[in-house]
Amino acid sequence: MIKQDIDTKQIFEYAKKYKNEMSAFLRDMIRIPSESCDEEKVVLRIKEEMEKVGFDKVEIDKMGNILGYIGHGKHIIAMDAHIDTVGIGDKNLWDYDPYEGYEDDEIILGRGGSDQEGGMASMVYAGKIIKDLNLEDDYTLIVTGTVQEEDCDGLCWQYIIEENNIKPDFVVITEPTSLNIYRGHRGRMEMKVTTNGVSCHGSAPERGENAIFKMAPILNELKALHENLHYDEFLGKGSLTVSEVFFSSPSRCAVADGCTISIDRRLTNGETWESAIKEVQNLPSVKQANAKVELYEYKRPSYTGLVYPTKSYFPTWVLEENHPACETLVDSYKSLFNQEPLVDKWTFSTNAVSIMGRYNIPCIGFGPGHEDQAHAPNEKTWKDELVKCAAMYALIPKTYVNKYTK
Repeated sequence: MIKQDIDTKQIFEYAKKYKNEMSAFLRDMIRIPSESCDEEKVVLRIKEEMEKVGFDKVEIDKMGNILGYIGHGKHIIAMDAHIDTVGIGDKNLWDYDPYEGYEDDEIILGRGGSDQEGGMASMVYAGKIIKDLNLEDDYTLIVTGTVQEEDCDGLCWQYIIEENNIKPDFVVITEPTSLNIYRGHRGRMEMKVTTNGVSCHGSAPERGENAIFKMAPILNELKALHENLHYDEFLGKGSLTVSEVFFSSPSRCAVADGCTISIDRRLTNGETWESAIKEVQNLPSVKQANAKVELYEYKRPSYTGLVYPTKSYFPTWVLEENHPACETLVDSYKSLFNQEPLVDKWTFSTNAVSIMGRYNIPCIGFGPGHEDQAHAPNEKTWKDELVKCAAMYALIPKTYVNKYTK
């Protein structure tokens, strides 16, 4: 168990004490629209709060990620929240203004509450608890508010690792977990399939070659392929869905000379982007149509104007249950809450696709909010989860240093 010099009851009491401040900070972040590539204003609001509660250093990198530092020790522990959000969709589906939201004694409602500005609110006040209770040790805690995750998960951490040269001992991903501990999730990739034809006047389609008709049997075979993808005992089955359809044609009165579909492919353990591409290339309809199968590339500028291109491939990752990062969170949870946590996995994807998927830096997940709130109308999070996460985040670094580094 954790050394007796850590008063977990006191940590939890301080987290409860800051519930109102955390809630107000989260409400402020929700009020600032911050879709991918437009996060500057919410980044500046986070910088203000980090400085107010006493972070040792706060900086914004050239991509626009905000990094707050506490301590100066040898062991680097990072905690990450992406602070961009998706859009609001059909505003008529919301019971309240998604950028003003609603608050009562239990919940805060608004875009970004669960996915995932709630994690940032808890991390910032964990920093204050560490300072208040002198919990610093031989570690440096880096709290990251990262950009463009909804657009291209993990790109921000490709930049942080490659350009800022930050390589933590492990990273806590604060995406919503309903206060469970998550140690993995499926990867994903964005691929496109293109068929080509020959246009002609629509009154005599036999003179041309219709690229849309060429795509039709490919769609049916993709649907069948989804049902037969690889299964992993922990992460479950790989999946695919066709998410977009595009065409090119001289007019509505002409045969289409091009057709492209986008595929959202989820990769379970044992699958790679190469194997997933090959599966589609080997479909009889793809071969017959001589269709082109390829990965998308992401190269949209961040709000700072920086372009950091990458292939749209986001690797699978799983952390062993007996890894020190996982055991640190389990120990911290039991010490704070006197019960066993559920150790599980996410359904969706997070920045860990880069951190662990590309760079093999251990990741573990614990966050306020629930997965089913992500991207949904009337998105909400729960104040008691903000409090419990703040306590966990304050305890994790010292627990790790005390138990696993000496």
